[in-house]
Amino acid sequence: MTKVRQDAWSHEDDLLLAETVLRHIREGSTQLEAFEEVGDKLNRTGAACGFRWNAIVRKKYEKAIELAKKQRKELKRTQQRRPRVYAAAASAPVPSAGDQTLTLNDVIAFLQNFQTHDFNADQLAKENEALKAKNRELEEQVANLEKELNKLKKNHQTIEEDYQALINIMDRARRMVMLEDDSPPSGPTFKMDKNGNLEKLAK
Repeated sequence: MTKVRQDAWSHEDDLLLAETVLRHIREGSTQLEAFEEVGDKLNRTGAACGFRWNAIVRKKYEKAIELAKKQRKELKRTQQRRPRVYAAAASAPVPSAGDQTLTLNDVIAFLQNFQTHDFNADQLAKENEALKAKNRELEEQVANLEKELNKLKKNHQTIEEDYQALINIMDRARRMVMLEDDSPPSGPTFKMDKNGNLEKLAK
């Protein structure tokens, strides 16, 4: 069946992708195999899963990736030591109580111990929600600042208009004064009040 899924990735999809890739890293497998496994489960192509991992998901799991790589090295060392231990045990008689041999139970306990140090999906989800909340808070702050800026722009425009009106009034007043100086004193006289308005003076 052709994989043609086009819908968006959900948080659960990203979590499945991260868990699968980290498991493949720990087990010494390749990320390509992890992408194919996730693609089969989500009906997506391996390429789509790989793109999602490298572009979006990977950066959220840097510490978990480093831990998975360390676990892979430890597992590899254990696997390399185990044949030598088994060979020595096979060539020896029945081991005594003081012999230090590596058993399958030791390996299981070793792996379980590492699993307890694996990343906590619930903790990651909480951190993700906290980051989303912080992002919403910052978006609200930006919106409020934009409103304040628009209000300041309007106030500035009003002040500019009032200033221009005052300049025009003063210019008219100066022209009136000049006309009065050139005309006979019998004409009406004006003066400017404290509000910038001209009023006619009684003779």
